[in-house]
Amino acid sequence: MPLITVRDIEIYYEIHGRGDPLLLIHGLGSSCRDWELQVPRFSRDFQVITVDLRGHGRSSKPPGPYSIPMFGEDTARVLESLQLSPVHVVGISLGGMVAFQLALDFPGLIKKLVIVNSVPELVPRRIGDLLSYWQRLIIIRLMGMEKMGQVLAERFFTDPDQEPLKEIFVRRWSENHKPSYRAALKAAYGWSVRERLGEIQAPTLVLGADDDYFPTPEKEAYAALIPHAELMVIKDSRHALTAEKPAVFNQIVLDFLGSPSGDKA
Repeated sequence: MPLITVRDIEIYYEIHGRGDPLLLIHGLGSSCRDWELQVPRFSRDFQVITVDLRGHGRSSKPPGPYSIPMFGEDTARVLESLQLSPVHVVGISLGGMVAFQLALDFPGLIKKLVIVNSVPELVPRRIGDLLSYWQRLIIIRLMGMEKMGQVLAERFFTDPDQEPLKEIFVRRWSENHKPSYRAALKAAYGWSVRERLGEIQAPTLVLGADDDYFPTPEKEAYAALIPHAELMVIKDSRHALTAEKPAVFNQIVLDFLGSPSGDKA
């Protein structure tokens, strides 16, 4: 099992394919395996690296607190250990936050940046933001990870034909280590790099779903703060974009990265 020791913990990673290195960073409660609809296609043209963030998947699960800068530094150390840089980076949700942090703290590691259904800050500004946060913590504490997975799956996969996706999602979500998931959730809330977005020089694609719980106007506002950013929104889609619309997602990312066979996705 490929593991790299980073600051006294072990980070699980996988490498597939050859070509320019492409790092995929998963979301909260996810892992490398949730890129399974991307890796086979992307690895035809790129050397694809996936990692399990600390507290997730097959990586170490040390006690918290965790932080987004901590996730970013872990990831940078993995890339340095593998002698893989600069890299293209794709991050979804929590992974998008880590990608932002990585681009700001280690700009020399980044070639192009793809931010998927994510934001540069998660600072509660309305009562609804706080309620959503505390709802998750209460569900986890009183009903467990499987129930949290069921609640999210109902929100992410609304089409009756997506029942198999829901089942996979809930099964995998239930495997999360509760203290680590809670520490990662707390790491995101209150974090912000919004004031630093103007520092990002890498070409950036902000990719959103039209029915994501991070609304499109919010993505439009922060994309305008990044010097070389463009925004694309995929219609009739939700937060779990990589699983719900994999073919469309893959094509857009390949086109942006300049895949030599991007028109054959």
